Formats: sequence, C-alpha cells, structure tokens
Amino acid sequence: MSPRYRLTVFAEFAAAHILRDYPGECSRLHGHNWKIEVEIEARALNEVGMGVDFKVIKQATRTLAAELDHRHLNDIPPFDKINPTAENIAAWFYRRLGQTLNTENVRVAAITIWETATAGVKYSEVED
Repeated sequence: MSPRYRLTVFAEFAAAHILRDYPGECSRLHGHNWKIEVEIEARALNEVGMGVDFKVIKQATRTLAAELDHRHLNDIPPFDKINPTAENIAAWFYRRLGQTLNTENVRVAAITIWETATAGVKYSEVED
C-alpha cells in the first residue's frame, strides 16, 4: 500500500461579484469574505520528513488570492467571461495552484471555496 499524506492550509480574500443571468439578488453587485481551503496530497516525504512545507503552500495560495483581493471579480479574467461562482473560483484556484505546486510526489488534491461560513464548494479532478 502506498502512503498518502493530506496537507491542508487556509487563506482568505475579500471580493465582490455579480452573477450574470442569476434569477435573484445575487445578480446585483455584492461581496463576500471568501475562505480558501487547499488540500495537497503528498505521496512521499522529503529528507526533512515533510510532504511539502506548509509555508510553500501558504505563500502560493496567498499570492494567488492577492490577485482577487478587494477586486470586482467580474473584471478579472477569466471571470470577465465566465460567471464568478464559487464553483468556477474553486476550479480556477485548483488549476492555478497546480501549475505552481504539482510535482512528481505532490499535487493539489482539492480546493474548497467558502462563500460564507455555512456555504462552500469543493473542487477536485479525478484521473480518467
């Protein structure tokens, strides 16, 4: 059996958005204090005994979150073309963090975007 380590970090950003074609109040400009939960899977440990240093995950996540912080998401690609839903934001973080963090032994396993303390979406991809 192969070992798997699941590392989790959190980050936050504040941003506004409008949900296009939404039949309700969210079609108007409104904001959230978004919380990002990043899950990393490591298949091996390095010489120090870590899958990947938490500070590496935190830095990559905070850098990406800073691109959205205190912004109107509808003005930022790709959300100027696709709806800035929690689902689409989660997929965006997953793919962008994967470009930075994925290696032979480490990969982004899932991203959960919390729009509020009680409503969030988890995004992951399964190998076919």
